[in-house]
Amino acid sequence: MDGSSMVGLLRRVTGTVGPGLVGEVIVRIRGDAEHFLAHPASAKARIEVGTVVTVIEHLPSRTVYVARAYGS
Repeated sequence: MDGSSMVGLLRRVTGTVGPGLVGEVIVRIRGDAEHFLAHPASAKARIEVGTVVTVIEHLPSRTVYVARAYGS
């Protein structure tokens, strides 16, 4: 799966994402679940563990930018 095909995936935060924090999401790709470092797409956003997010951007090799999938 290339980075562009990850954009738009819905995933759950497994490590808090926010300003000054490097969070985590688990993405199911290549037949396995893989951990990715996650940053907020909006610099001021804080996204707690368990929140459903959309992958906005993927940077090789294991970094994603995410935003809340539902509301604020």
